[in-house]
Amino acid sequence: MRILTVTLIGSTGTMGANVAGIFASFGNAKVYCVARDIEKVKKTIPRIVKSVRADSIAANLIPADFSMLEDCISKSDLVFESAAENIDIKKDIHSRVAKALQPHAVACTGTSGLSITTLAECYPEELRAHFFGVHFFNPPYNMPLCEFTPTKYSDKTLAEELKAYLKDTLFRTVVEVKDSPAFLGNRIGFQFINEALQYAEKYKDNGGIDYIDALLGSFTGRSMAPLVTSDFVGLDVHKAIVDNVYENTNDYARDTFILPDFVKKLVEEKKLGRKSGLGLYQLVKYENGFKRNTVLDLNTGFYRDVIPYVFPFADKMKKYIKEGDYNKAFERLVNNHSQEAVICLSFLLKYIVYSLYATEEVGYTIEAADDVMATGFNWCPPLAMYQALSTVADVPSLIRERLPEICEKVDIDRLLADVKPSKYDYRLYFKSGR
Repeated sequence: MRILTVTLIGSTGTMGANVAGIFASFGNAKVYCVARDIEKVKKTIPRIVKSVRADSIAANLIPADFSMLEDCISKSDLVFESAAENIDIKKDIHSRVAKALQPHAVACTGTSGLSITTLAECYPEELRAHFFGVHFFNPPYNMPLCEFTPTKYSDKTLAEELKAYLKDTLFRTVVEVKDSPAFLGNRIGFQFINEALQYAEKYKDNGGIDYIDALLGSFTGRSMAPLVTSDFVGLDVHKAIVDNVYENTNDYARDTFILPDFVKKLVEEKKLGRKSGLGLYQLVKYENGFKRNTVLDLNTGFYRDVIPYVFPFADKMKKYIKEGDYNKAFERLVNNHSQEAVICLSFLLKYIVYSLYATEEVGYTIEAADDVMATGFNWCPPLAMYQALSTVADVPSLIRERLPEICEKVDIDRLLADVKPSKYDYRLYFKSGR
């Protein structure tokens, strides 16, 4: 598949801009960067260039607005839509794309979880075969995951060619997933993150947001604490993902996708996280260069300094991880029965169970869960997490002991029967920092 020219719709958004950079740099394609305001597109070009650290791609980036859309599409081998996560907005855009798409070209949506099939039906029958879901993860320069979703209409040969292009030209880790709400990576990741938000509300008298983040930081196998991650992604995006899953699925963990009221309030107030400067956290900058990290106190509604919590089990884990003695670190976690250690371990066990459960529904292989979490979130993937804990305990027995309510709803023995060694080394994900 030769992709020489791309039309990128929604190029001023964070994801759209970053994906434009991937096509222009790794793909060496001319990219028509389309948005409603061409002046905003022009101002976005330097950000696109910076996102892939390649000044040379500036010549490949052509600003355009919606009045030029059909002309851009008619010259393109691939059209990529990265508009707001609203099905009506996306349907309107794809109805326009369908009128100008060339017979040889492919059209893609970068939706993080809306129905690919519904969007494919915006196209006439002869073009539906050319439509695919291609979900990048942010920032795509650092996170190589690409969830690939064909539909019942998709041409199988074209699908294989597009997968090869994504893998060999754009250097993506391509995971084929079914057309299901939030697909696989976000289904797993935001189940964990949203339940962490629920726990922040439940344990607000213990500290709330930063208390839970301190329990689930880098020493538990993730590059960024879960609620910091939500702030980074954007609370509006978080809300769209979990609302979509809650409304359109009915698995045993459905209630963990209910967004807490305090997050709904933040979204209503446009306190969306890092991109708005205010959310779960706020970084206060002073004229003298001093920076102060503050967090929303759920009891008072005001921002306060982040607390440097001291959890003996966590401090010991960090010490052993720093020394490279992972077995002792996991022993400390499993054998400590403080409230904090119990919460921490329960989250890691629930992560394993839900990852494998969701993969059965949304993925095609058990390894898919590992690929999406390692390359889309930079979290210790579930099979690797299973391996890590199995060095000090019988994981099925531990799950039955610590998660009895889930075991009443899920056949744990059957779910874990096909567990196999991970191709990812868990030691790369557990860090001794916060």
